[in-house]
Amino acid sequence: MSENLEIEFKTLLSKKEFLHTANFFNLNEHHFFTQTNHYFDTDDFQLREKYIGLRVRTLSKKAEITLKIPDTVGLMEINDSLSTAQAQAIIDSGSLPTFGAVYDKLIALGINIKDLRLIGNLTTKRAEKKLPQGLLALDESWYNEQHDFELELEVSDAISGKKEFLLLLDTLNIKEKPSPNKIQRMMLSSKKKN
Repeated sequence: MSENLEIEFKTLLSKKEFLHTANFFNLNEHHFFTQTNHYFDTDDFQLREKYIGLRVRTLSKKAEITLKIPDTVGLMEINDSLSTAQAQAIIDSGSLPTFGAVYDKLIALGINIKDLRLIGNLTTKRAEKKLPQGLLALDESWYNEQHDFELELEVSDAISGKKEFLLLLDTLNIKEKPSPNKIQRMMLSSKKKN
């Protein structure tokens, strides 16, 4: 189990800006890895109403379940590690584990885990690079027949981090474009489909 405060700034990118950024930081195909987020909520979207995200993330050799809760600044992230087999069982059954820090927090929030169901998936090809300003993530994502590109900068301080993020965009000659988080983009595209 881990719990940490996530402070990140992000912008959507065009394909040209994505390729330019990858080239600027010397990121090539072998720097990228693939992960899939499987998002959960209740039928009446109790988590979304509280601006909470719940996902099972699968990678090639590991997995985790993460609950993201708004904090004063950023998001409090609560993670429990899973084996890939445990993650697949959760995804296949739509039933979440009844143990761990994520489960405990859901209960404390008054969420009945039996009411949770899989609401969608998003697959991302990501490269990460540690910079003096923080952790840079360069993402290409696919969900609900959508395809987009995004740059994220995870920082430890919101005020100086925002300045560093804007300086980074200026260096890359990229104009900031609002970027809802991944679960929001997946859900918005879901509504367009239906």
